[in-house]
Amino acid sequence: MKILAIDTALPAVSACVLTEGAVEAESAETLGMERGHAEALIPLIDRVVGKVEGGFAAIGRVAVTVGPGSFTGLRVGISAARAIALSCGVPAVGVSTLAALAAPLILEGAPGTVVVAVDARHNHVFFAAFHADGGIFRMPRFASKEEAVRDLGDGPLRLAGSGAPLLALEAWGRGLQAEIVGDRIAPDITFVARLGLLADPANAPPRPLYLKAPDAKPLAAQPNAVPAGTGRSDTDQGATAASAEPADAARTA
Repeated sequence: MKILAIDTALPAVSACVLTEGAVEAESAETLGMERGHAEALIPLIDRVVGKVEGGFAAIGRVAVTVGPGSFTGLRVGISAARAIALSCGVPAVGVSTLAALAAPLILEGAPGTVVVAVDARHNHVFFAAFHADGGIFRMPRFASKEEAVRDLGDGPLRLAGSGAPLLALEAWGRGLQAEIVGDRIAPDITFVARLGLLADPANAPPRPLYLKAPDAKPLAAQPNAVPAGTGRSDTDQGATAASAEPADAARTA
């Protein structure tokens, strides 16, 4: 079986086609980007699948990262995965972004707790931790850097992801043995595919995994909100909208 894997959760747009049992992808492409996932994804998928014999007709499953990640990025990837799966008449599965980041580190077999963290801004992270053998040590959750490190025990810690530096500094300050391993801030798309092949479609739906409520609130719910047409200029209203953009980019599942 061939699986199409898609990732738009973090600062990259990636896709690959992997044949079950293979180690390397038959076709793969990754573009690093903070924004513009929606415009880049479909052409990228077309290029990746176009290099595979049989094209979309050869795809037997679709996998997509479901979070944590950018709120907008997750919607782009999951919508595309669902649409492609429906069109091809194949199942779609969701893969945890944190599990995909952790997988290559677990395969290294080095001693210590594998901790993967996504920077959620304001000294908070989305994180999960795994034993050296791959068993779950801490389920994915949202926490301050202090709470996360307290929850990780005595170490040693092997840290990865965009939130790794935050946790490393906190761990070192507490006298814990910790190291940042690797420099990936987005998953290796091949591991998204490999985990997608292992997933049970009945138990791994392609739905966003939300670990935190959105920071942005409707204007009417904000204190001192001024409705449009009450004297506030268009420029002022634009500034209010612009202030919500980082929250939308940082809102993670």
